[in-house]
Amino acid sequence: MTTQPPDLSLLTGLRSGKSTFYPQYRGAAERLERVVHALELISRALVRTVDGPETLICAVAEAARAHLSAQWVVFALADGALPDAGPRRLVLGPDATPFLVDDVVGPPLPDDVVECLEAIRLATTGDGREPQIAAHHAFVPIALDGGVVGAFAAWTPTRRVLDATDSAVLSILASQTAVALQNSALYQSRRVLLERSENAYAQANRTAADLAIRNAELEVTQRQLGAAHRHQVLDDERHRIARELHDSVTQAVLSAGMQIEVCRNDIPADERRERLDLAKELTRRAVEQLRSAIYALNNSQDDDRTSLPEMLEQLSVVHMPDELQVSLRVEGTPVELDSACEHGLLRIAGEALFNTAVHAGAHRAVIRLAYRAGHVFLSIADDGQGDPAHLRLMLRLAESNDVDGRHRGLANMAARAREHGGVLEIRKARIGGVRISVRIPSQESEQS
Repeated sequence: MTTQPPDLSLLTGLRSGKSTFYPQYRGAAERLERVVHALELISRALVRTVDGPETLICAVAEAARAHLSAQWVVFALADGALPDAGPRRLVLGPDATPFLVDDVVGPPLPDDVVECLEAIRLATTGDGREPQIAAHHAFVPIALDGGVVGAFAAWTPTRRVLDATDSAVLSILASQTAVALQNSALYQSRRVLLERSENAYAQANRTAADLAIRNAELEVTQRQLGAAHRHQVLDDERHRIARELHDSVTQAVLSAGMQIEVCRNDIPADERRERLDLAKELTRRAVEQLRSAIYALNNSQDDDRTSLPEMLEQLSVVHMPDELQVSLRVEGTPVELDSACEHGLLRIAGEALFNTAVHAGAHRAVIRLAYRAGHVFLSIADDGQGDPAHLRLMLRLAESNDVDGRHRGLANMAARAREHGGVLEIRKARIGGVRISVRIPSQESEQS
């Protein structure tokens, strides 16, 4: 298949190169000059792609107007074609006055211009892709991807007659304009995406910086919480050790002191010797209790432990003054409790009995241990001279502002009750003195 040489007559209007045809050469030179000027205008217009579709369309329309010396130039896109391109309709009037007619009410336009705009918009101009050139009117379809997406139209004055050269120039302008419009729309959409990406990246950086700050704050808070937790553990352990020593060793030492104090009075030598032996035994027992407490703090074991009623029975006869008679009453069916719970109840009973022996001036004390459904009830009542209201006041003071430790016994009893879900109560006893009672849940600690 042979390739035909391009027909230059479409651009030059001349078929012969002989010098004798001077008038033809003159006309051809003028047309060639117009073509070169038109191509320059087209190239200037098409490089405006990055400036946006509106600038590009205005530049293309101005290039067509300048080349044709047109009075009116119309550019329009068909409905549905190039949806991202805009503006979709533009009219250049006399003196290059622009008329943006997209949804804008402006000055009245000639009827021919209005009809042409509507025909292009509705795509009723036919399927032809070839330019339609008359003496003073040009209509050039804009084709893209095998279809017509819009058109150029121009009206020239009587002194400017259109020819085939103008048709070729307008065809070049139309085809390049379609590509440039699509590229411009793509460029604008990519620029919007780039701007969004940059904003998202900047937001991500700000979020990362904020998260880094929050993470640093969280690490500081975690360190502070860790330090506070360690201090709390140390404080709890220190209070537990102090309570254990108070409720065991202190009672034995004070009991020995009571026996020595009695020996200072005028009593028979045999009784003095017995009380001194008892004081010695209590002192030895205090040392053993101190060693036991130290061992228990390091080794917690539940093997071979005695039942709570048996331990209370032993407590009622250990280093109690002869003038204080202690009795134990057990009600209900005994159940084996958690060792910590039994230990707490034993310590509460021991502290209450010690206070009765030392401070109440009582002659009689009753320990009552009652096993009920879901709870264990323990009370220690005496017939002494204690005042329940005064003891409740001392308990509140000891728990809120105990500076000398004189009432730690009451505070320790209340703390042990709370540790096992119970509440310590101080009331008037039926036998005349004070009754200290505690009710502790037993369902979770009972063993089948």
